[in-house]
Amino acid sequence: MTEFAIEAVGLTKDFGDVKALAGVDLEVAPGTVFGLLGPNGAGKTTAVRILTTVLAPTGGHASVLGHDVVREAAAVRATIGLAGQYAAVDENLTGHENLRMVGRLTHHSKAFARARATELLERFDLVDAANRPVKTYSGGMRRRLDLAASLVHRPPVLFLDEPTTGLDPRSRIELWKVIEELVREGTTVLLTTQYLEEADRLAARVSVVDHGRVIAHGTPAELKATMGSTVLALTFDEPSQAAQAAGILERSASKRPRLDGTDVELIVDGGTGVVIDALRALGDADLEPATMALREPSLDDVFLSITGHRASLDEPGADEPGADEPGADTAVSPGDPKGTTAPSPPPDSPRHVATTSRGAS
Repeated sequence: MTEFAIEAVGLTKDFGDVKALAGVDLEVAPGTVFGLLGPNGAGKTTAVRILTTVLAPTGGHASVLGHDVVREAAAVRATIGLAGQYAAVDENLTGHENLRMVGRLTHHSKAFARARATELLERFDLVDAANRPVKTYSGGMRRRLDLAASLVHRPPVLFLDEPTTGLDPRSRIELWKVIEELVREGTTVLLTTQYLEEADRLAARVSVVDHGRVIAHGTPAELKATMGSTVLALTFDEPSQAAQAAGILERSASKRPRLDGTDVELIVDGGTGVVIDALRALGDADLEPATMALREPSLDDVFLSITGHRASLDEPGADEPGADEPGADTAVSPGDPKGTTAPSPPPDSPRHVATTSRGAS
């Protein structure tokens, strides 16, 4: 038995002159959630496509449960499930018909496909909608059905490529609970996401990817510990006030503050004394923030500190290089070396701190 459920060494992928991956190393322990974080175009989806045999790497090698993704592609597909950025289900079929179809495409008997479809519809709370066309489903229901479809053949390894993009907060939390339950049952999950909160909640370990490279790796707690103990977040009425405040804080603090429009954030290492000194310096300059908040560093702070920009959602489902390559929108069917083409409809269109506001009682 291999030490890692998923492993990649020096993985590269070129699309003409564009280097989508530039030497990615990954090690995912069995029965855990591994988070692959990064903004649009970072290389996350390209990595998943290679690991699920949809794309061939330019260089390096990767394996899933000990099977090489190039030389043993059929064996890899027999052990994995994949839910992409968009729900790859047929909207003209019912939920039950979609799951039965996947069961038959994965070479199971009609009896197994029917029983497994019923079982999964119950598990994902879709029984009442089982016989309705999927085009009548909400975005959250489609995503749950898509995840159910990836589990029809009971894969020990599951790839989830930005599974909650476009979902409302309630649907996201419901999907998180399903993922946590799967991991408790022993499933290995590789999750790509732009939602830092998502990785913080679900992932045992994370790798931060930007411009095709892994630029940080560790547990969420380890990465956040590199940032210091507290973030002082200030909001001003005017950008000019925020810029002036950032200049004052830069002169009086050990770390450079971050300025974004009317918002200023300062990483604080020295406890409340540093915060008091910072606020006193602003008061001496007659700069009063409209709101102020103290919070723990987040993975978003880590990403911003490393890359200089946030891992935020610029456009739902923005493409990476190679999105138009053959097979880029191919759904993986276990045992089928060619894969089966699946539709990719667009998804439905969709911070936590205690704050004090000027004039609040």
